[in-house]
Amino acid sequence: MDLALLRTFVAVHRAGSFTRAAGLLGLSQPAVTGQIRTLERQLGRPLFLRTARGVVPTTVGDELAHKTAPHLDALVEIAETGLDSRSALRTLHLAGPPEFTALRALPALTALVAQGLAVRCAFGSAEELFEGLSAGHYDLAIATARPRGRLLAATPLCDEEHVLVAAPRWAARLGGPAVLQIKGVSALEALPVVEVHESLPLVTRYWSTVFDARPVTAGTIIAPDLRAVLACVAEGAGLGVLPRYLCMDALDTGQVVALLNPPVPPLRTYFLVVRTGALALPHIARAHEWLLRAAVDW
Repeated sequence: MDLALLRTFVAVHRAGSFTRAAGLLGLSQPAVTGQIRTLERQLGRPLFLRTARGVVPTTVGDELAHKTAPHLDALVEIAETGLDSRSALRTLHLAGPPEFTALRALPALTALVAQGLAVRCAFGSAEELFEGLSAGHYDLAIATARPRGRLLAATPLCDEEHVLVAAPRWAARLGGPAVLQIKGVSALEALPVVEVHESLPLVTRYWSTVFDARPVTAGTIIAPDLRAVLACVAEGAGLGVLPRYLCMDALDTGQVVALLNPPVPPLRTYFLVVRTGALALPHIARAHEWLLRAAVDW
């Protein structure tokens, strides 16, 4: 049986679409369709059911994927690794949210750079990261959501704690965490809000988790970078909700103050996401493992 046909079959099985598989393989969609039809004729059984949203594997297709995918991944590893020392000099295409990638992931990967790994980095939302991974633009992504489907695989990386912060003068005006605990969310309604998006995603999550309510005010300053949010909050522009790792130094030096210390603070989980089978490639697997190790201390 032609290995090229099996490789195309596994790509379609994982992508759930002839079009997406074609993009990953560098082939045209008609070429992928033709290869799948050839394989189906050779086997005498249908491998996929065509739907309006893509393709769904038959039971025969699922069985064939289960049997062949691990062996094809192993062959890819052999081909990608090579037999000489120069094969270790590989480029990792990494993508993730700008702040976490810049302050956590990239510094953690510097040791691998010293071992011969090159890194190219891109930033984006979870949807943009999943689309880029699926299209083969990135090797590894850090996202705040799990992807759907079989094409992408996610591993929990770490949790970040969210903190409600403001400049000291705002904290003094509120009367401190004890007063806020008594008055509740109504005490915060007069404060300006600094956020990363008009929908107030971090503030809304915090309000829902801690106060069982929704914010009633609009953002005063919207800046699509948490580091900019921190700088504005520290200058007294209003309150913000920030990851503790990002504002830890500002809290320690008194530039900002935690307005509340809830017994169960809001958390957000980060995931390492790869295309299924990509961890067969040594440079991706090494970066994946290295980040998981580093995250133990985050």
